[in-house]
Amino acid sequence: MKVVLAETAGFCYGVRRAVELAERAAAQGAVYLLGHITHNDHVIRRLEDMGAVTIAAPEEAPEGSTVLIRAHGEPDGVYAALKARGCAVIDATCPNVTRIHGIVRQAAQRGRLPVVIGEADHPEIVGILGCTQRGIVASGWEELEIILAQRPELYAQPLTFVSQTTAIEASWKKTVENAKKVCTNSEFFDTICGATSRRQSEALELAAQCDAMIVIGDQKSSNTKRLTQLCASRCPLVVQAERGEGIDREQFRQVGTLGITAGASTPEWIIKEVSNKMSDEIMEIEQSFAEMLEESFKILNTGDKVTGTVAAITPTEIQVELGVKYPGTIPLSELSDDPDVKAEDIAKVGEEIEAMVVLVSDRDCVVKLSKKRLDADKNWEIVENAVENKDVLEGIITEENKGGLVASVKGIRVFIPASQSGKPRGADLAEMVKTRVQLRITEVNRARRRVVGSIRAVAAEARAAAAAAIWDNIEVGKRYSGTVKSLTSYGAFVDIGGVDGMVHISELSWSRIKTPAEVISVGDAVEVYVISFDPEKKKISLGMKDHSQEPWTVFTSKYSVGDTANVRVVKLMTFGAFAEIVPGVDGLIHISQLADHRVEKPGDVLSEGENVDAKIIAIDEENKKVSLSIRALLEGAGEEDIPAEEE
Repeated sequence: MKVVLAETAGFCYGVRRAVELAERAAAQGAVYLLGHITHNDHVIRRLEDMGAVTIAAPEEAPEGSTVLIRAHGEPDGVYAALKARGCAVIDATCPNVTRIHGIVRQAAQRGRLPVVIGEADHPEIVGILGCTQRGIVASGWEELEIILAQRPELYAQPLTFVSQTTAIEASWKKTVENAKKVCTNSEFFDTICGATSRRQSEALELAAQCDAMIVIGDQKSSNTKRLTQLCASRCPLVVQAERGEGIDREQFRQVGTLGITAGASTPEWIIKEVSNKMSDEIMEIEQSFAEMLEESFKILNTGDKVTGTVAAITPTEIQVELGVKYPGTIPLSELSDDPDVKAEDIAKVGEEIEAMVVLVSDRDCVVKLSKKRLDADKNWEIVENAVENKDVLEGIITEENKGGLVASVKGIRVFIPASQSGKPRGADLAEMVKTRVQLRITEVNRARRRVVGSIRAVAAEARAAAAAAIWDNIEVGKRYSGTVKSLTSYGAFVDIGGVDGMVHISELSWSRIKTPAEVISVGDAVEVYVISFDPEKKKISLGMKDHSQEPWTVFTSKYSVGDTANVRVVKLMTFGAFAEIVPGVDGLIHISQLADHRVEKPGDVLSEGENVDAKIIAIDEENKKVSLSIRALLEGAGEEDIPAEEE
């Protein structure tokens, strides 16, 4: 007969932690265990042999004594009662259960009604309901459906659903699926323990592959009962047993492959006992199990790199099964150097995760881990290699200091001198804080934890590459989107993506302007086109005027001789004044046409920039000249009084 032992059989994270804490407390003196620390009488008797005392209520604990809260957790009232008796409390509540307590408390504070899917008389459920003044318990959808039928007002009430950590996943999913259809104001939190889900999934797979299954665990253990039910759905012969002595080997005489799994309350030594009894190859089983035990007691040291399986994700930490005596925990603060990252983005229940050992705590029976520090250790190698390989890295600017900026690159502090920030001298560097930047590492001294980087180097390379691309593809008439870099008296320089081109003042606008600042400013985004270019001298002449709006065409399509136009005086001369009719087209108002009386000089009646109404009295299409008259619009003026225009 071949014997196959499930990998996840035995103590779960929470029970293992509680038993370890109880053993340590008993070794140091009297400790009182409030309720059965786990649903396994053999484990309890072993602890009692070590000096632990099991009590049923807080009142049974002597005043000032040490009391251990089991992994199932307790109602808030129990903690208050122990405090009143002056007892020192060792809280061994499973972190997964603690998370449920928090969800239920917050739901009650928000006026929501907690709904717990599980066994009403289970200690875990009693503890959960003890965190709120009201709540509903149902074993599954069938029971909840009856409760809803009896209390129809619940359909519209705000409900918060959680599950017992050892609930059957299929039952929970069925409840959620149906409740979403009828309960209009509900929220759901899948609080089934990750280790429980893996144990159940593995048991189902193993049961389907074996001729018979043995499920080891106490009759009072709910998760053991559920394992038995699941195995029975896939395997024709399933036996639940507390110890090896309760198993009749004759039942399995015709069995070719036997699978063995165990509930979360079953210690390794009982699993070994059953395995030895059922195996035809006892020495092989003993050897493999001895190796498992030896591995579980393997000593870990600070700084060791370990790989484990994510057992659960709570609001404060990630629990990791390491395959050693103690479970591991990664506080969320030790998960990543990115403050915005979520635990679910990095870790998934059931997946492997690498971390560094920070502390092995015999007092708390836990191995404290850090993924952030392991990543930082790896990232030092990346940063060091980046100098030699001239790699471009990405970082977040975290602060500005006297000499420049500080960036976090893969969790490593990188100093960026102000001259390498990519900003002009005297610019406000504070505006770069909290932005993501690309930089090149220029200096690394790991011993002194000193790293220097340059944003400017990356920007310069990017600009050079962009400039090369522009020169390779430039042609007259090609259009570019650019940014105004600087203004001069004769025009503007525009960056078209790595190369600066010159827009002469005459090409900025069809209107007559004195300075470029009248139409554009530094930093403006503009559309330009190439007028000419010289690759050898690296000069480009650009234009901005829209030739689809050619001024003379616009003028002739809008005005004719005899029309009146509101014009702007742009220049005064001795013989008259030039006025802009449309941008790019000026007309002459001869001095004789400025008024209905004699004018000595144009400045006596007009000023530059002034807007006046004038009549178009002549259009020279060939020379594109226009004659205007203010006098013609004045009362009493006749066409016969208008003399010929003088040059």
